[in-house]
Amino acid sequence: MTPHDIGIAMFAGVAMLLVARVPVGIAMLLAGGAGFAAITGLWPLLNTLKTLPFSRFSSYTLSVIPLFLLMGEFATKGGMNAALFRAARAWFGHWRGGLAVATIGGCAAFGAICGSSIATAATMSQVAGPEMRRAGYSPALATGTLAAGGTLGILIPPSVILVIYAIYTEQSIGNLFVAAAIPGLLATVGYMAVVNIYARLAPGAAPAAPRVPWGRRFAESREVWPAASVFLLVVIGIYAGWFSPTEGAAVGAAAVGVLAVTTGGMRLKGFIESLLATAETTALMFLILLGAELFSAALALSRLPASVSAWVVSLGLAPVAVLAAILVIYLVLGCAMESLAMVLLTLPVFVPMMLALDFGLNPTQLLVWFGILVLVAVEVGMISPPFGLNLFVISAMSKDVPITETWRGVLGFCASDIARLAALVAVPGLSLWLPGLM
Repeated sequence: MTPHDIGIAMFAGVAMLLVARVPVGIAMLLAGGAGFAAITGLWPLLNTLKTLPFSRFSSYTLSVIPLFLLMGEFATKGGMNAALFRAARAWFGHWRGGLAVATIGGCAAFGAICGSSIATAATMSQVAGPEMRRAGYSPALATGTLAAGGTLGILIPPSVILVIYAIYTEQSIGNLFVAAAIPGLLATVGYMAVVNIYARLAPGAAPAAPRVPWGRRFAESREVWPAASVFLLVVIGIYAGWFSPTEGAAVGAAAVGVLAVTTGGMRLKGFIESLLATAETTALMFLILLGAELFSAALALSRLPASVSAWVVSLGLAPVAVLAAILVIYLVLGCAMESLAMVLLTLPVFVPMMLALDFGLNPTQLLVWFGILVLVAVEVGMISPPFGLNLFVISAMSKDVPITETWRGVLGFCASDIARLAALVAVPGLSLWLPGLM
């Protein structure tokens, strides 16, 4: 077999292992190891495995991942998700569809602390799901709102996926966080618009809640200021250069931990559970990273990414057409794969391809813009029927609602995401304007 054939066989091997329900990190590790050995031999593979884990995981930059994960765990254990939802409900609940709007707002605020789509969807479904059902919301709208709102966890900074992308492409984590701010705001506003349209078309599916007095609104808002202050401190601190992203993650984790103890009632048991959950998730992510690193190294040896890039350029297609095809691939893969694994599996091929095309941007701008597009495409894939991962998370949390109802309820949010993705492709400045000010 030629090296190119081995590269293609590696992708086929990963696909077969995933179908056999092998964890994605192990699947990439096995396929990458087999491909590496087939190209260079067994001893070079063993020598690489001897040094690769340490060289990758001893990176100071990677410590930002467990710190942001710990911040999210502290926020969950401290009940900050409930406080955020109560404040949003107090301000918007009296609107038609107001509880769903409050859920979107709560997801956006909690995602700013948590950074994980699945965690945001799961925790907010426990808080907002019963509230919407008691208020008479249709099962489709309630579960569709929760599934879509959960995706804001990976888009609103800080985002673990963006951290991984920044490390892989050697871009500034701060630049990518800032670049995601406007797309994240557009996502939140777009989802709220979808709820409003749904409520107008089917008034019985989204009844209005009683109006909350102004005094209670401000009282509920006071409870979220500590968490909001932590978010602003972390993001503004990174943006202003007060501290690095890793230092910002440490500050955020420590601050949220203190708030969880003092205002959320987190005790020793919750603290230990937070540490264990963070350790488990970090280990899972690092296993995926190790598998992706070996897989990428084997792909580089096969020269398949370079060949694919050269072939795409030789076709003479418009760069936007190639980008559209890449984003469609992400939308399809997002229906069947976990977001981090999908990104790490495809970047070795798609990044060289993007750099070989002329979009009128310098390499740094191109990679920042592409990172945001990838993130949004992954987000859409996570709620695309029938296999979007967030749909199954919400279905597991709402056992009395058929998953077909969730599919129906999420279609409007998918349409909003597609429109936003098209706008980001057509106007790169939506992603690049704020980083350009740094």
